[in-house]
Amino acid sequence: MGDDETLTGARNRCQQCREAQPLADYYCGLEGGCAIVGKDMICFAWMVITNQAGKEGCAKTGTFALPSQVTALVKSGMELGHANDQVFATRESKKGGGAVGLLTSNAVNRTQYYEQALILALIPFHMPDLYP
Repeated sequence: MGDDETLTGARNRCQQCREAQPLADYYCGLEGGCAIVGKDMICFAWMVITNQAGKEGCAKTGTFALPSQVTALVKSGMELGHANDQVFATRESKKGGGAVGLLTSNAVNRTQYYEQALILALIPFHMPDLYP
């Protein structure tokens, strides 16, 4: 829950990639999260990219509010994917379009949702003189 915990999760995933493939040029970690903002529970993800030298770029996806039925289940301790499956009467949605796909009728699919964050996380590598 929250930005800090979710960003830490993305950094941890990035580190796990580095440990699994120590000779790669780049490592990428992605972690989805939720946070309470006002009366809404919003969803988002953090993307972290590092290189061999340890340079890091990170970016956050756009955010969207969850329906109250999903929010209530998540607040009660249910994992978001399971809550979505229950509310939307589907199975394994987290392996498909996820919440963003369900809520937009796949107008925004999971790949599209993460694509912009990936591009933005690469800025420090694309503009190294501005991000020493």
